[in-house]
Amino acid sequence: MSRVDDLSLFLRVFDAGSISAAARSLDLSVAVASQRLRALETSLGVRLFHRTTRSLTPTTEGQALAEQGRPLVHDLQTLMAGLRQASSGISGTLRVTTSATFARQYVSPLLPEFMRRHPQLRLSIDLSDQLHDLVTAGFDLALRIGALDDSTLVARRLAANRRVLCAAPDYLRRRGPPATPQDLARHDCLVLVGSQGRADVWRMQDADGQDVAVRVDGPLESSQGEVLRDAALAGMGIAMHSTWHVVDDLRTGRLAVVLPDCRLPETGIHAVMPQRRLVPPRVTAFIDFMAEQIGGVPPWERDLPHALPARLAFLPTGL
Repeated sequence: MSRVDDLSLFLRVFDAGSISAAARSLDLSVAVASQRLRALETSLGVRLFHRTTRSLTPTTEGQALAEQGRPLVHDLQTLMAGLRQASSGISGTLRVTTSATFARQYVSPLLPEFMRRHPQLRLSIDLSDQLHDLVTAGFDLALRIGALDDSTLVARRLAANRRVLCAAPDYLRRRGPPATPQDLARHDCLVLVGSQGRADVWRMQDADGQDVAVRVDGPLESSQGEVLRDAALAGMGIAMHSTWHVVDDLRTGRLAVVLPDCRLPETGIHAVMPQRRLVPPRVTAFIDFMAEQIGGVPPWERDLPHALPARLAFLPTGL
């Protein structure tokens, strides 16, 4: 085995916190993994882990090797894989994590075509609304919707993420539609709860272009947009949703846009990956494919002016 393989094993142990877990992930016996780890320590002349019968804790030297060695190992592996793939086409296993709802609606239908183009590639898709640490979780990239907070990631914008306020016609008949953003404070509003708490302050520009922030409340909050959509369809209140999530409901009239003259802040749909000098060809191929499929005017907005009030037709469609 090469030292690169031993360093890769070390990183697996470091991330898993367990030799046995790392050995299983690499299809090795625990004895072989332990032997190779000890040989690496001997060659470096340092201890990489403090070992007890119950725990495995990185030493200072182990922490330094993980921090500084990880990008070097990845770059070398990527370079070697790229050289192999230059003659054999895109191959290997691509691991992607993305929002479950968005993936079911807009990513999953595209995967057969992507796999047809790259028949030697294996694809592993994680559907989760949790923001995984891409490095430690072993993902090549993520598709993320909304504002990006992690500066350690490299992002490519694929499409705009525009949002609207919407409610069922039955709710608006019973309660009357709000005439101004301030009226939302007197309505039943359905609140998303995310990693940063309750998103109960709704910000927008009013019809005069003035920035407005309104604190809202209502009978239901959830960490899942699907729950809020179902509640809105049932007439329980007003929800804030991305257009990709509810455009079919708006198109059929199951939901109606609330305050159509107001504009909500726009975010984006991004492909994000760890900062790396060399990007695996399989990652580049997937990002280029998604940009081709949903870039520019995304599929859920290609008939947006016909599905929504004419006032929304002014929204820019370019990136």
